[in-house]
This record gives sequence, C-alpha cells and structure tokens, in this order.
Amino acid sequence: MLILLFLILTASIYWGAKWWYTKKKKVYFSPLLLAPILIIFVLALFHISYDSYNSGAKWLTKLLQPATVALAIPLYRYYPILKKYLREILFSVLLGCMMSILASFSISWLVQLNKTLVTSIIPYSITTPIAMGVSSKIGGVPTITAVFVIMTGIIGMILGPWIIRIFGFKSEIARGVLLGTSSHGAGTSKALELSSATGAVSSVCMVLAAITSFCISPWIYMHILH
Repeated sequence: MLILLFLILTASIYWGAKWWYTKKKKVYFSPLLLAPILIIFVLALFHISYDSYNSGAKWLTKLLQPATVALAIPLYRYYPILKKYLREILFSVLLGCMMSILASFSISWLVQLNKTLVTSIIPYSITTPIAMGVSSKIGGVPTITAVFVIMTGIIGMILGPWIIRIFGFKSEIARGVLLGTSSHGAGTSKALELSSATGAVSSVCMVLAAITSFCISPWIYMHILH
C-alpha cells in the first residue's frame, strides 16, 4: 500500500508542478526544481524516511531505462534537419561534450574531490537515463549523477536564453545546439518555447550528446582517471 502511495505522491506532485509552470512560465516554478522541493517538504513534515519513500518512487527511476529507447524518436522525426546540417551539428556536439567532460574533471581535480564523486559528476550534461548508465559504468554513483543532471538542466534553462540574447544568436540551429548539448531535456523544453525549429535541433543534439558522451566517457575514464 505504501509503495502505491509514494508512487502516486511523486507523480501527483510532478504533474501539479508542471501544470503550475505552464500557467506562470517562470523558471523557478520549473517542475525540475519545484517537485523535489515539495517532495522533501512532505517527507520532512510527516517524518518519512528516504528508504520508505524510495520503496515506491524507485519504480519511476526504473522506467528511465526503457524510456531511453524513446530518444530515437527525435532522430527519426528530424532527420532532414540532421542531414542538412550534419557536419555543423556533429562538430558542435562533439566539441561541447569534450569540453563538458574535461571541464567537470578539471574542476573536480582542482577542488580535490574523491574518485567516486569525480566519476559521478562527469556525465552531468547528458540526459538522465543515459547519464545514470554512464555513471554506473565508470564507477560513479547514479543518484549523485542524477542530482547534477537536474542542476545542470535548471542552470541551462536559466542561463541559456540569457546567453542567446547577450551574444545575439539569430540562427535557430545555433540556439538548438547550445540548449540541447549543454542542458539536455530541460534545455530542450526551453528551446521549444523559443520556436519549434529550435526545439527540433535541440532534441537532435540532446540525443547525439548522450550517445557521444556514452562513448567517450569510459575512454576518458580509462586514460585520465586510471
């Protein structure tokens, strides 16, 4: 009974936060930010342990794995865009992924984080299902990775449009690459608010960034962290 209760609680809070965000359109009402805060508040208010809560909520986490298959849909749907700007998109995504991984490693090394935290942070700019898989594969802690992925998405939603305005990005391709590569699903949702074309490119870049990072993260782990 408790398992079903916590599952319903999590889903209800998320959909409530999402509905509120569609009404207000303020980044601090994003379900990525608001839902975790509300869940923590409920757990603290009723003195519910995380283990008890996770007995139900963990099934939503498990659904992330089959949900990864759905990432193939943007690649198929927006194949004409990918084909037309293939070289530009691939180069930008590859460069962005390399910079992201190396930056996370460098910062972690500078502040002298332990190896487990470093490997947990490396996939922070990949969409959650794949990020957790990469983290597990290279010796990280998937739950820690998920936290950094969410933080990255929220920061990308906030800073992405601001960077676009500051640097005067007019191209929808450039906007989509920026948001999709750096802040995955959260960035893509913001890209869709800018225009459908920007959202399409962002969707493609999000998938390509996930695939690219999945391939190069273990290599960087083997050659730099070992």
